[in-house]
Amino acid sequence: MIALIIGIILILFCVFACLPMGLAWGAAVVAFLKGCAPVLAAFIGLVSVFIGIADIKDKREAMAEEEEAMKAEESK
Repeated sequence: MIALIIGIILILFCVFACLPMGLAWGAAVVAFLKGCAPVLAAFIGLVSVFIGIADIKDKREAMAEEEEAMKAEESK
């Protein structure tokens, strides 16, 4: 519960900081987002590749187990 309250407070602070009548950090936030976008895109792409590889391995393993189960049923 405390984490939820802290999260809401931090989100409200971010909105206040970006507003022109607040701290007017809008330009700095945009500059930061422009700078981190390529790095974030590369990180997300890397994670997606790892998830895709893991998914392919899981599918192969499931197929092998299925074939094993079919062979065990046939031999009975």
